[in-house]
Amino acid sequence: MIDDARQIASPEPHARLDQSSLTAIVGTEQGAPHPSNGSDVYAALDLGTNNCRLLIACPEGEGFRVIDSFSRIIRLGEGISVTGRISDAAIGRAISALSVCRDKMKFRNARRLRLIATEACRAASNADLFRHQVESKTGIALEVIDRETEAALAVIGCSPLVDPQGRGAILFDIGGGSSELVRLERDHNGGNGTPRAKAWMSIPLGVVTLAERFGGKEVTRDTYALMVQEVARHVAPFAAEHGDDIESMHLLGTSGTVTTLAGIHLKLPRYDRRRVDGIWMNDREITAVIAHLLGMTYQQRADNNCIGVERADLVLAGCAILDAIRDAFPLPRLRVADRGLREGMLVEMMRDDGAIRTS
Repeated sequence: MIDDARQIASPEPHARLDQSSLTAIVGTEQGAPHPSNGSDVYAALDLGTNNCRLLIACPEGEGFRVIDSFSRIIRLGEGISVTGRISDAAIGRAISALSVCRDKMKFRNARRLRLIATEACRAASNADLFRHQVESKTGIALEVIDRETEAALAVIGCSPLVDPQGRGAILFDIGGGSSELVRLERDHNGGNGTPRAKAWMSIPLGVVTLAERFGGKEVTRDTYALMVQEVARHVAPFAAEHGDDIESMHLLGTSGTVTTLAGIHLKLPRYDRRRVDGIWMNDREITAVIAHLLGMTYQQRADNNCIGVERADLVLAGCAILDAIRDAFPLPRLRVADRGLREGMLVEMMRDDGAIRTS
């Protein structure tokens, strides 16, 4: 159990970039490199089952200032649930994306790094071979974290969004290959108590694995109900043990699923993180957006700028996971977080270095 989400035991020490192991940058970066010697430039990379994400930042006050970022859907876990292996095509996509990340880290003169991989690299039989290929071709040595560490990093990244007037939140992170839930509670009811993890769980289902099992392009209401039931079976034991006395709490979601729902709810012509991160949605609004998505064809989902072709066959699987969580924890409000593991890694490294103050 995560006793204090700010103190995470990592399998490996945080990396520092070995510039000699990196190839020359491609010269496509816009703007100038960060002018410092790199000692105050931090980078956090999250190689997930579906996405490759990078955030580069400098400490500033009690937080940090982002100076560069990158995100690309690579579907690293595509087919793993059937073959047990990361495919050659997925390896190629990952190395291409990681090469961009390497170039950005070198260009920004980053020295303090954490470079993690999650469920796909935990599950695949050829994960070690994949990591060796990545290191050989990009200079990036990936750290495969366990599910508890993944949940704890999500807590660090998202806890600033817990309602300061409430008791706490049920935090969930819907990933590509796994999903994590954490019960967060303040040290005291309301006020400025720091939210801490009281209990957590991880289930081996994410948007990629669920969509591969039930289908993602053509989703009928019956198929959708089966997806919800499958997720509910995994969530039920945690809800039975930790789902009581939640009246003064709220849901707090971090994932492409909830940010997509928020973008559609806001009727954004294109996704805008600044308008999505931190917004509240009530139960009726969430239900309406999911019903709207269930009524759309695959092509209509693909044509929506808040979904796109890369998420069109995954978004309803994510909604099914969300609905199972909503059924297990029937709370009236959801706060949407467009933040998570990368932010958690940055804050943890900066706290460890004394670069930002701890609360």
